[in-house]
Amino acid sequence: MKLKNTVGIFVSAAMAVSALPVMAQSAGSVEVEAFAKRYFTDSMRNLDDGALVGGSIGYFLTDNVQLSTSLGTYKSLESDITGEDIDGRLAAIEAVYHFGQGAIRPYVSGGFGHQELDQIGTNQRDRTTMAMAGFGVKNYLNENFFVKAGVDALHGLDHGNTEWQAGVGLGLNFGGAKPAPVVAQAEPAPAPAPAPEPAPEMQSVRVELDVKFDFDRDTIRPEYRQDIQSLAEFMKTYPSVTTTVEGHTDSVGNDAYNQGLSERRANSVRQALIDEGVEASRVNAAGYGESNPIADNATADGRAMNRRVEAEVETQVEVR
Repeated sequence: MKLKNTVGIFVSAAMAVSALPVMAQSAGSVEVEAFAKRYFTDSMRNLDDGALVGGSIGYFLTDNVQLSTSLGTYKSLESDITGEDIDGRLAAIEAVYHFGQGAIRPYVSGGFGHQELDQIGTNQRDRTTMAMAGFGVKNYLNENFFVKAGVDALHGLDHGNTEWQAGVGLGLNFGGAKPAPVVAQAEPAPAPAPAPEPAPEMQSVRVELDVKFDFDRDTIRPEYRQDIQSLAEFMKTYPSVTTTVEGHTDSVGNDAYNQGLSERRANSVRQALIDEGVEASRVNAAGYGESNPIADNATADGRAMNRRVEAEVETQVEVR
């Protein structure tokens, strides 16, 4: 008999846009971002607060450390004295450290920027080197897209002024190499008992279990409890059979996090079988991360099918 169920999850509208092969937020991946920030100027500048809009590109040196460069143009920046618009730009290079490994990743940043502002009534520009520090949070909506909110402090090394920026961004993450999956070692299965003589007529009986999981979860959903109970009853009826519970994930998130998540899912189903009365020595668990998809990770339905735990048992029974 087969015990199979399939469920769907929510999908962001942006998921259908990109089919790039990615491992989000990992060493070797690249991020490009468009941003808009409110620029709070120092009073010594005699300027009204304005906005900075632009873009950035960053490269993950490790799973947590990113080197980023950006260029922005000032908008709605006016002189308090003349009321005239001030044109300007800010170029920056920063190091960014990300915390955690999930979809929500806080960060801190630091670096330097070069600011140029036109001076009213002259052909000259005010040029300032800025020391920059910031913090914020990124929300990775899926394996490609993220949104960001953050605050930056800028200290002018030439004028001694301290200014602030606060804003949001929308970005794309792609690239990154995937390491080989780590597979948990399973205990060897016991040797089958010798067949009695004369050998009776036998037939194979096979049971498969397929448990689907919610996004970024290792908790067994209630609708799969009956399937697990049925597999446990079969194993108790045939005490010589063993099984390996295999955990899998979709491709959202980095490999190290998905490897651990797949192992937690496998161990969750293994413990459920043990709780139903199956001896612990007869149930092994292995995690394969995102390495063995059965459906296309570019679609929501495909990722839902890949978030699974599988187990199967097969034995020979005498035909009566």
